[in-house]
Amino acid sequence: MDREVAVPRVVVGVDGSSSSYGALRWAVRYAGLVGGAVEAVSVWELPGLYGWSGPAVDMDVDQEEARDRMRQELTEVLGSEGAQSVTTHLVHGNAADVLVRASAGAEVLVVGSRGRGGFARALLGSVSMQVTQHADCPVVVVRSRES
Repeated sequence: MDREVAVPRVVVGVDGSSSSYGALRWAVRYAGLVGGAVEAVSVWELPGLYGWSGPAVDMDVDQEEARDRMRQELTEVLGSEGAQSVTTHLVHGNAADVLVRASAGAEVLVVGSRGRGGFARALLGSVSMQVTQHADCPVVVVRSRES
């Protein structure tokens, strides 16, 4: 009887920070060790939608441009061959919520220890802390070399 073996999913949060790039490199190395597939998740959200309001912002986000920027960042971090091996997801929502949902069925969720957040993160708690408490799989928090 032939059984299809599922390829382990290695989900990594990428937000443009050096810490998330470290997490991305870690995820690619780990996926190579376990024969897994890397899924890079980048989340966009608009200020003021999840708490007290910030300054007025343009509500139109060019998703195609954002996908192109994400692909370019992956190429800069991993090289063109490495970037081609990574599946990308650009998702609108709260970063912690999106990553927790993405962790369902994953082998591991990888995040950086420090993202691009500012004052709002100080009030709400970091994304890495939230996902370690709520993810459906083991979570690896990669410290930035700058930390």
